[in-house]
Amino acid sequence: MSLLDRLERIFGRFAIQNLALYIVIGQVAFVLAAMFQLVDPERLMLWPGLVLRGEWWRIFTFMFVVPMPSSLFGYVFLVFGWSLFFMMGRALEDFWGAFRFNVFLFTSFALTIAVSFLLPRYPVDNVYILGSVFMAFAVLNPNFEISLYGIIPVKVKWLALVSLLFGAYQFVKGGMSTRLQIGAAVVVFLLFFGRDFLTGAKNRQRRVARQAERAVETAQPRHVCHVCGKTDKTHPQLDFRYCSQCAGDQCYCPEHIRNHAHVVAADDGKKA
Repeated sequence: MSLLDRLERIFGRFAIQNLALYIVIGQVAFVLAAMFQLVDPERLMLWPGLVLRGEWWRIFTFMFVVPMPSSLFGYVFLVFGWSLFFMMGRALEDFWGAFRFNVFLFTSFALTIAVSFLLPRYPVDNVYILGSVFMAFAVLNPNFEISLYGIIPVKVKWLALVSLLFGAYQFVKGGMSTRLQIGAAVVVFLLFFGRDFLTGAKNRQRRVARQAERAVETAQPRHVCHVCGKTDKTHPQLDFRYCSQCAGDQCYCPEHIRNHAHVVAADDGKKA
């Protein structure tokens, strides 16, 4: 039994059901409050330096902060993103169970918060944490199709590949704060999927080895003339036969099936 299984047996009853839905509701509430100027987004973002000065609520509220759209299309895209996140989060919760999905998300939040204090003067957002949900869904459902703009069907594995390349670009070109946030998300992702990747790699190696063995076996001739060495591979038109008077399974081509010295057993001491 794994550590996660033991933790689930002890703390599973405390898991938050429909966690993705609550995150979406919180983000919707944030956007509405910001639209009517009821909250200042700057007061809810995670600035580790300000948390150290007593603004502790930021370590909780930053998970609900999203960039405010500047156009109607931006709001449409935001709603699409919420529906996609809810669908994928719900799918992961159904697959893993509420407890494991809770652990996945909260570990991502916790590790991101922890590494943010290494550079307390830089702000931290939740984009890589929420993006890890998308990557987890893509690993488990690579052939799931998403209709971009409601028209273009694209398999989620290709979108995940684009996201992975973009994340790699940001890791290389971004600052240290960006690298720490990406690193935190990757570490949690590997904690959940690293063993599967390793097992998959080993299985692929075994499949390749078996295919190589089959290829070698296929390439080997089935029939080889005991006298001249002709084979069914070099001379596929020949009808090879086996001599019933020779010791062992001795094969001969048509030219030598009736014209050869019979092979006798070793204890006979000679050929007939």
